[in-house]
Amino acid sequence: MMTDKFARALGWTSLALGAAQLAAPRAVTRLCGVDDAPGATTVARLVGGRELLHAALLLGAKNPARWAWTRVAGDTMDLGVLGKAAANRTGSRRIRVLAALGAVAGITALDVACARGGTAKAKGPLQVRASITINKPREEVYRFWRDLENLPSFMVHLDSVRAIDQRRSRWKAKGPIADLEWEAEIIDERAGDLIAWRSVPGTGVSTAGLVGFTDGPGGRGTVVDVSLEYGAPGRKLAAAVARMFGEHPEQQVRDDLRRFKQVMETGEVVRSEGSPEGHRALRQLHQRPAQPIGGRA
Repeated sequence: MMTDKFARALGWTSLALGAAQLAAPRAVTRLCGVDDAPGATTVARLVGGRELLHAALLLGAKNPARWAWTRVAGDTMDLGVLGKAAANRTGSRRIRVLAALGAVAGITALDVACARGGTAKAKGPLQVRASITINKPREEVYRFWRDLENLPSFMVHLDSVRAIDQRRSRWKAKGPIADLEWEAEIIDERAGDLIAWRSVPGTGVSTAGLVGFTDGPGGRGTVVDVSLEYGAPGRKLAAAVARMFGEHPEQQVRDDLRRFKQVMETGEVVRSEGSPEGHRALRQLHQRPAQPIGGRA
C-alpha cells in the first residue's frame, strides 16, 4: 500500500532527525537559530528521543500509516516553539528560525497527508469495552456509579462531574492534547441493572457510554461491563498521541475499572509513595523506589 510506504519513509526521516539531535544537539540548535535559548540542547535531545519513538512506531508497525498522526502532534509542538522563537529574535538568528519554521511546515503537510490516507477508511467512532468483577452487592455498586459526582474518584482523566439535574450533568476531563468540557444526559436507566448516557449535541464532544451491572458467578459479587464510544473532533489524533504515551482510551477504561474495584472493596485507590497518583503510564517516568505512604513500616 502506497500510504504505508510513505509512512515508512517518514519513519526513516524521524530516525535520521532523532539521531542527529541526540548526537549533535548544539549543532542542531545553532542551525535552527535557537542556540541562545536556556536549555536548548536539553530540549533538542528530548525532541530527538521523540523522533526515535516516531521512527519505532512507523518502522515497526504492521500498518504504519495510522501512526503518522503522532508525527503531526510532534510537528504541532515544534511549530509552536519555533513560531515563538521567531517572534523573539532578530537578524541572522531570526532568518535561521524562519527557515526551520518553513521546513517544519512543509514536513507537517506531508505528515498530515500520510495520516489522512492511513485513516481514510476508519471514519467511524472509536469504541472501547472492558469489564471487571467487584466483590460487592450489585445494588451497592450501582448506587455508587449512579452518583455521577463519584466518577472522578477513580477515573483519573476526569477533573469533575457536576450534576445539573437528575438526567443531566457537566463533565470536565483531561485530554492528551487539550482539556475538554461537555454536558451529558442519561438516555436509559434501569435501577440496579444499567445506565446509558451520551453527550448533549452541540457541546463540542461526541461521546456515549453504557455500564451494565449483573450478579457475578454463583451470586458472588457484581460484574461491571462498560462500553464507550468516542467521536470528538480530532479523536484519531488524540487516540494516537494517547497511545504513544500509554494512555489509549482502552487502557484508561481498564485502569479506571481497577481503581473502581479498589474504591468499592477497600474504600480508596491503593497507591504507594513511589507512584502516588496510581498507575498511569506516562507518570511511571517519575517513579522511584516505593515506601508506604506516611512512612509506615
